Amino acid sequence: MSEEQQIRNNRLVLLMIAGIPLTMILAATWLWYYVVNGDLDLVGALGTANSGQLVQPPRQLDDHEMRNDRGVLLQYSDLPRKWTMVVANEGPGCNADCENTLYVTRQIHIAMGKEFSRIGRLYLSEQPLADTSLDVSELSDQRPAPASMSELLASEHRGMTALTLAEGDYQSLFPEQQADASTWYLVDPAGWVMMSYNSGIHYKDVISDLKFLLKNSSE
Repeated sequence: MSEEQQIRNNRLVLLMIAGIPLTMILAATWLWYYVVNGDLDLVGALGTANSGQLVQPPRQLDDHEMRNDRGVLLQYSDLPRKWTMVVANEGPGCNADCENTLYVTRQIHIAMGKEFSRIGRLYLSEQPLADTSLDVSELSDQRPAPASMSELLASEHRGMTALTLAEGDYQSLFPEQQADASTWYLVDPAGWVMMSYNSGIHYKDVISDLKFLLKNSSE
């Protein structure tokens, strides 16, 4: 091969290499255009690996007023940035579904092992914790229930944050609970309610979802 031909070949290779990023940018722009305009269902086309039900569109917790046990306004963005399992309870008391969901999410959290610190748990209700009754006599692990809801969280769910929603916000945030009272939610580090789970989903499948999300997340 002559030196001139070798130079031409080298130039062609360089042009091809330089063209790869441009091609990728153009392809991504084309794909994004069709997705945002509703002409392409990317999730439907590719399928989803998650076991939970995607919340579409996601709901932002910080669009709603929340207060801590001292009545102080608090936003989700004020909490440590973590993937968070949210146990939502509408009623004035925590019944068997509520208590079991607290238990299941705690066990899932513990089972995450070394990823434990990257996940949080949050209890949300329109009823302040101090005014919420614990309507079970026995816990999900067959031990006697404590006297109050506050005692339950303090003794069995240490580290779990409890916040109170403004009246009327519950239904707009957690409509899935109307069909299944065992429903709980997964919120991303930015505060978006993006997935729901219920008692029909095996805890190992939830753990798989969480591991996948943490593996592909910087937080």
